[in-house]
Parts: sequence; structure tokens; C-alpha cells
Amino acid sequence: MNVIETSIPGLLIIEPRVFRDERGYFFESFSQRDFEAQVGEVHFVQDNESMSQRGVIRGLHFQRPPYTQTKLVRVVSGSVLDIAVDIRVGSPTYGQHVAVLLSGENQRQFFVPKGFAHGFAVLSDIAVFQYKCDEFYHPEADGGIQLADPALDIDWQIPTDEAIRSQKDLTLPLLADLDNPFRY
Repeated sequence: MNVIETSIPGLLIIEPRVFRDERGYFFESFSQRDFEAQVGEVHFVQDNESMSQRGVIRGLHFQRPPYTQTKLVRVVSGSVLDIAVDIRVGSPTYGQHVAVLLSGENQRQFFVPKGFAHGFAVLSDIAVFQYKCDEFYHPEADGGIQLADPALDIDWQIPTDEAIRSQKDLTLPLLADLDNPFRY
């Protein structure tokens, strides 16, 4: 696998080695041994999958301590614009984000450590999105920030006023109003 650093330390793009022939392709979507050697030790405990239609934006979400999550995300089919925002108070990149195009074609993965809010916008007709987490889901620890926060200046490639969003996501606070538990 090839690990690509982004403009924010800790956020990593992972490109698996893909073997193609006349039958199609094969790749290891995750190897604990290779991951630990190139990224570090993370013990994933839960895999999740969602299916969404074009225009859906999910996020920006995180789990509060003590149930913070590191995620390894990828798209099985379709394409999404995946976003991670640094919400660690005191970080030199606080409030900044990285955007990565993930698709079934490019087979890239995005590593999002604790201290980042995460979300994605569906750019294809349908997208199947999978992610690994190093902590179980705890609804009482749900947190998030407004994906349309002007201070974040995120181009979701979909007008946010036309996006399909959950009721919960519409009520999330701006980053400036967040009771923020994350420290750098």
C-alpha cells in the first residue's frame, strides 16, 4: 500500500496495491500488519456501511470522549467527496480541512484520526461507503458541527442549500459555538 500525507499531519490517503487482469481486479482492502508498519497501531472494532444517493451530505460528525473514534473510510461503488476538519483546540491547523475524492474506481482510502470531524458528499447517482472504527458507536457521545459553517469554507461540490441532509445535521452548532472536548 502507498501512504500519502496530506496538508494536515495525521490525515492520510491510502492507496492499496491493486492487481488487475482480464478477470477484473484484486486488492487487500485492509491488512493489520501492513497498516501498523506504515501508519501505526490502531485496533479497529467495528465496520460500517451506508448507501446514499446523489446530493446527500452526511456530517460533519465525531464522537466525544471517552468514546472518540479513528476511522478508515473508503467507497466500494460510486464516488464521494470526503472531508475531515481539524477540531483540536490549539492545533496549528484548527478549523482547516482536507478534501479527498474517494471512488470505487480509484479505491483510495482516507485515514481520519481522533480529533477530526468527518463527513462526505455523494457525487455519483449512488455511493456505497464503508468505514472501520476503533471504537464502538455510542449515541450518547454523538457530536458534530454544521457542514455549511462559513468559517470552514468547504466546497462540497453540491450546493448545501440543495443537499439532502438529516434533521440532526441541520441542528448541529457552528465550530465557534461548539463545546469542544478535543485538545491538541
